[in-house]
Amino acid sequence: MFIDSHCHLDRIDLKPYHNDFHAFVQDAHAKQIEHMLCIGIDLESYPAMAALVEPYPDISLSVGVHPNVTDGRDPSVDELMQLARHEKVIAIGETGLDYFRSEGDLEWQHQRFRNHISVAKTLNKPLIIHTREAGHDSLDVLRAEGADQVGGIIHCFTEDWAYAEKALDLNFFISFSGIVTFKNAQAIKEVAQKVPADRFLIETDSPYLAPVPYRGKPNYPTYVRHVAEHIAELRNTSIEEIAELSRNNFYRLFALQ
Repeated sequence: MFIDSHCHLDRIDLKPYHNDFHAFVQDAHAKQIEHMLCIGIDLESYPAMAALVEPYPDISLSVGVHPNVTDGRDPSVDELMQLARHEKVIAIGETGLDYFRSEGDLEWQHQRFRNHISVAKTLNKPLIIHTREAGHDSLDVLRAEGADQVGGIIHCFTEDWAYAEKALDLNFFISFSGIVTFKNAQAIKEVAQKVPADRFLIETDSPYLAPVPYRGKPNYPTYVRHVAEHIAELRNTSIEEIAELSRNNFYRLFALQ
C-alpha cells in the first residue's frame, strides 16, 4: 500500500472519471493508495477543497498559503490557527520561500513563512515546506524560528545531499516527487540513495510533475508507484520495501497510528 504525502486533489483532472471525485477515490483504493495528504495553497479555495475530501477518512488536509500566492488573502496567525485546529488538518503549509516566481522586496514572503511556523509550533503540527531557488534562506528561517520543534517535510526535494543533511538535522523528512525519475535529476537520485530509511517520503504533487513514463501529462496519486519503483531501483531494494518504509514514516511523522 502506498501513501501520497503531497497532492492537490481539488485540482486533478477528473475527466477520466466522468468528473466524479468518488470514482477517482475508489480507483485510487483499487490501485493500492492507502492515504493521501491534500495540500492547501490559498484561503480562497480551501473551504471547497476541505468539503471535497471531508467524507473520506483516508484523505487528510494541510492548511496554508503558498509563497507564490499574491492575489488572495494573506492569512493572519489567528485565521490559520482557527482553520488548522480541524481534526482532518494534520499539517501546516505548504509554506516556505520561492525566489523563482517572486522578485523584489520579499519580506512579505518571509513574514508569511514565519507566521506558518508560529502556528505549527503552537498546535504541534508538522510543516510542509516549499522552497525554490531559496534553499539556504529557507533553512535559515526554519532554524531561526525553531521549526525543528515540530519538523515536517521538505516536499518535492530538488537540492543536493549536503542540503539534505542540513534539513535532516532540523528534524525534517525528505519527500521525493516524480522529479526523481527524470534523467537529469542526478543530485536528487543521490539523495534518494543516501537518505536514511526512516526519514523519507514519496509524493506526486498531483496534478503537477508526473513521473516517467507520464512526464508532461496530468499527474495522479496512483502514479506514486512509479516514484517508489525508481527509488527501489536506486536503493537496490524492492518496491514493497519502499512502500512500507515511506508508509511507516508518514504515520510516525503525523502520529496517525
